[in-house]
Amino acid sequence: MSTYNQLLFKYRHEFDEKGLGHDVLRAFLFELCNDENVDLYLQKDNEALKAIEERYEAGVKRLLNNEPMNYILGYSYFYGYRFIVDKRVLIPRYETEELVGLVLSYVDEYYGKQNVVEIADIGTGSGAIAIALKKEEKKLKMYASDISFEALEVARQNARNNDADVCFYQGDMLKPLIEEGIKLDILVSNPPYIPSEEKMEASVVDNEPHVALFGGNDGLFFYRQIFNDAQKLVKNGGLMFFEIGYDQRERITALAKSYFPTAEIQVFKDINRKDRMLFIHLV
Repeated sequence: MSTYNQLLFKYRHEFDEKGLGHDVLRAFLFELCNDENVDLYLQKDNEALKAIEERYEAGVKRLLNNEPMNYILGYSYFYGYRFIVDKRVLIPRYETEELVGLVLSYVDEYYGKQNVVEIADIGTGSGAIAIALKKEEKKLKMYASDISFEALEVARQNARNNDADVCFYQGDMLKPLIEEGIKLDILVSNPPYIPSEEKMEASVVDNEPHVALFGGNDGLFFYRQIFNDAQKLVKNGGLMFFEIGYDQRERITALAKSYFPTAEIQVFKDINRKDRMLFIHLV
């Protein structure tokens, strides 16, 4: 049996040979220890629990094959909540937490006196955005849609695990909500926005669902789809929020103006000063 510290150093050479950083080894072992209520930093020189060592050994082999750590663990954290993730859904990114924060700030500003605010997350995937919003603001009547039945299985389980009341619909983008006659105060979406020819890290392309990553030749396919149907779903005066690619500001702004010439349109930067969030006020 190895100590926790020995486990940390055991595979460093193999990670160096693959050009992989060592930080993932520490992060992976830290999460395994958390699952077993072991304080890694206080017990680093203690003999590792057999269950942890076995999971670590098996997981490191998968890390060396470029499999994302969150898929190996089976979960990821988003906005302080724990979500099941596997190859049926995209792993939630920390940048998207800023989109949730932006939406919540506008709920307070625009709907502070309204008892119920109807909102939908389009292309929900794991349900991270919808569930985090509902957990943070109880007055939201939360809907979520996704075309993937498999993704919705994950999202529904995440909603149950986090005790979040979300109405899920299967279908292509806005269509299932429009068919239900739903009218929204707010629409939020993190649609696939990577151009189909853009080169990506192997760990992403080889493992995460392509339907949740790629947005056509220019990355804007799904924005067009949403913009085209938005006013069938979003009330006049309603708000729309989107995550966008950091280099899409000019193109997405021009596209939004072509669909909504009288709307207020803004692009917000993320914590890294990259253009990341599109806001549209339908006026």
